[in-house]
Amino acid sequence: MELLEKTIKKISSLDQASMESAQTRLDNLTKPPGSLGYLEELAVKIAGITAETLPDVSQKAHIIMVGDHGVVKEGVSAFPQTITAAMVKNFLKGGAAVNVFANQYNVDISIADIGMVEEIKDNKLIQANIKRGTDNILKGPAMSHKEAVESIEVGIKIAEQLIAQGKNIIGTGEMGIGNTTPSSSIISVVIENSLDEIVGYGTGLDKKGLENKKAVIKKALEVNKPQKDDGVDILAKVGGLEIGGMAGVMLAGAAHRKPVMIDGLISGAAALIAYLIEPDVINFLIPSHKSVEPGHDKLYQYLNLRPMFDLNMRLGEGTGAILGMGIVESSIRIIKEMATFDTLDF
Repeated sequence: MELLEKTIKKISSLDQASMESAQTRLDNLTKPPGSLGYLEELAVKIAGITAETLPDVSQKAHIIMVGDHGVVKEGVSAFPQTITAAMVKNFLKGGAAVNVFANQYNVDISIADIGMVEEIKDNKLIQANIKRGTDNILKGPAMSHKEAVESIEVGIKIAEQLIAQGKNIIGTGEMGIGNTTPSSSIISVVIENSLDEIVGYGTGLDKKGLENKKAVIKKALEVNKPQKDDGVDILAKVGGLEIGGMAGVMLAGAAHRKPVMIDGLISGAAALIAYLIEPDVINFLIPSHKSVEPGHDKLYQYLNLRPMFDLNMRLGEGTGAILGMGIVESSIRIIKEMATFDTLDF
């Protein structure tokens, strides 16, 4: 808990002077003011995050948190839990979609076992396992309060190590079969929409499976009674270890004034947990895409965040976050590399 409290105390607001300076420069570039739309808004926000008029986001890192879920026993996923470990092995070999995008955009990937059922011995895998999968939220809490805090602090430690190595923008991704169920549960606790408006098909459920998933979430919320305004309590009762890990990454990024990319629904649920722990963290988060999961859109509305793009993605892994990093880098290249009107010959 000490590391979490220390991290929270470091989180402040956006640097207004840097944002004003960035806006002034953008308005003097060789283009009509505001003509690059949201790219200009991004450049100003990154300036505010980093407290630098001309920030650097070239050293890109992406963290994939991996955890399993006891609730899979309730038929909430179209795929067996063994796929979690199989996909981790695929990440380590460089064969997944996230690896392809990371190679394209020069992003270094870190993969952390924070809660897998299966143990994988590989030097490239960060060994940070807290427990071999969460407990079944239909029967009781996913984890203890202590384990929830530990998952957040694992994320803080991993992010801080990367920041110490010079990384200046971080993406959040995950792998864990069944994790749209705890993510939708987290969102349902805080956002007062019906489950029909929040819970989606995940990766492959049919209509019958979706109705079962909603019923499981409804009962899990009744059994556990998470406190709406307590992020750690919600995480412990109906969350996931990888969700806690990503929340920790977000808090650490904010504490060190580094932009952190939100990916899809599960990453969004982690952002909600981080926000409940420290609302100012929201200033340092950059949403990448809107997934096809209905709860993702409701989440963005609640947090007043605007995703960059909507490509009907629902893969996870942080694929959208890495694509988003490319857009962020383009926004910074504009402000750093475009000519200004006072350099032109008229």
